[in-house]
Amino acid sequence: MTLQQWAFSFKGRIGRRPFWAGIALCFILMVIITSLQTAFSLPNTLIIPLLILVLYPLAAIFTKRLHDRGKPGGWTALIFIAFLLFSLDVSQFAPIWQWGIGRFLPLFITVIMLLDCGTFHGMASENRYGEKTQPVDYLS
Repeated sequence: MTLQQWAFSFKGRIGRRPFWAGIALCFILMVIITSLQTAFSLPNTLIIPLLILVLYPLAAIFTKRLHDRGKPGGWTALIFIAFLLFSLDVSQFAPIWQWGIGRFLPLFITVIMLLDCGTFHGMASENRYGEKTQPVDYLS
């Protein structure tokens, strides 16, 4: 699998090591983008599109890992639901709901998805999403 397929394609399967490499890369990019915003007081209209651009490879990587586990890529939507819940303005809710909807639920969804995709073995044989995982050629 080429680097472009690994980062931008929603087809195929990847193992746990390429999954964690992709998660780390996307996390580092998000930290850099938000750090630049803080350091230079950049407007949200510039930062939000950059963060959305980072979410595309994140979705592709999650989808391929879910495929390796034999699950549909639509489950990736759970990660986006977690991001949306985390970014909601929940200040008009009661404090318990602020905590539950704004912090607990997004964290719970993210942890469950990371555990499912990052720790459990994929299917050992070919499944409906493709052949057994192929190594990623990061230099191509």
